[in-house]
Amino acid sequence: MELVKNIFFNTDKLTPNIIVKISYIGKLFQNNSESVYIHYGFDNDWKNVADIEMKKTELGFQAEIQLIDSNTFNFCFKNEKGDWDNNNNQNFIFEIEHPETSLILVNTNSSISNIKRLRKSYILKKKLKLSIYKILTYLPKLITGNYKKKSKNNT
Repeated sequence: MELVKNIFFNTDKLTPNIIVKISYIGKLFQNNSESVYIHYGFDNDWKNVADIEMKKTELGFQAEIQLIDSNTFNFCFKNEKGDWDNNNNQNFIFEIEHPETSLILVNTNSSISNIKRLRKSYILKKKLKLSIYKILTYLPKLITGNYKKKSKNNT
């Protein structure tokens, strides 16, 4: 997924506690830098700041970063000469999406006995259907006398 020009992520969404792979083909890659570092942090106050050297590949410079539970993921790039790509002094800032938890139902009272009870009711329902089928199939034959047992013929 391309989030901005020349920066690609391997995921459609940035969510907490995932490892995201970043590919960078911006101006530092285009200017043939030998090494590029990603300088990153989280939230508006840049918590957990770190620098990681990115691996140079044919697809650009790449790095994997573990996202933490925060609101934004902020980063910029620098090369071995001290040149920066920081989005014109704005930095690259992306929102970390949090899944909607209000729609998730959690049943804290569920137990194995509830599961067994559901399984038993399913089996009883099947047995009842089979019994009704047998009654509807064989009762008319018994009443009319068209029901004959198969006999074994000894030859």
